[in-house]
Amino acid sequence: MEMELREWKIILTPYEFAVEELKGKFKNIRKELKANGEYSPIEFVTGRVKKISSIITKAEKLDISIDEVEEKIEDIAGIRIMCQFVEDIYTVVSLIKSRQDMEVLYEKDYITNYKASGYRSYHVIIKYPFQTAKGLKNIMAEIQIRTLAMNFWATIEHSLKYKYDHDIPSDLAARLSRAGDAAFLLDQEMSEIRDVVVRAQVMFEMKSIAIKDILDNIQELNSMGFIQEAVSFQERFDNISSFEDIDRMFLFKRELETAIEKLRKTI
Repeated sequence: MEMELREWKIILTPYEFAVEELKGKFKNIRKELKANGEYSPIEFVTGRVKKISSIITKAEKLDISIDEVEEKIEDIAGIRIMCQFVEDIYTVVSLIKSRQDMEVLYEKDYITNYKASGYRSYHVIIKYPFQTAKGLKNIMAEIQIRTLAMNFWATIEHSLKYKYDHDIPSDLAARLSRAGDAAFLLDQEMSEIRDVVVRAQVMFEMKSIAIKDILDNIQELNSMGFIQEAVSFQERFDNISSFEDIDRMFLFKRELETAIEKLRKTI
């Protein structure tokens, strides 16, 4: 299992770049949906490349040689996608399957078939074609998709496994398992109010976009030299921006845009 650090660097560098690229792609999905005033099933994204010591330990456990590491260890590159609701997890899985830039090799549904420890998550193993300086390299990556509650539980379990060297005392393991059930009950309760939460979040995004567009348009009036008109629209906007009526906000936005178009023709 011995290998020079430089050799490991050569092996792992493409994985590091691929992880950053994948993180960026999933973050951009969230940004795009929010920019369009839509609900995003992705709350946030993290990623990492497995430490050399962890790769060696896993290789020894699986009884594989270093030459087989890239072929047989599926989680050297790891992406974690957090969702607000359990339903969002399956939306993200469908999204991954629909992409042309990665291939799903197989899946592990630890939500329907959760582990005895209480662990719940959805794992998707993908093949990701990554363009390196030396050509195309197919990289295997594990994408873990879970709710915030599942992630909180898994983070605690990971810390305890580290503390007890993967041999958590039975009484503590039992309590941890019960905590996993409690976390999932929380997810189920949140699913009951999902529609209300999603509608509220979408309305907030739509209102935020409308407010930004209105302020940008008022600034444009100023830059065009229509100071009086800009002041007039700003005063009217100050009187309605606190209202919850999104329809009134959009009517004002359209009126402002129409006024700008007319004023442009006078220049």
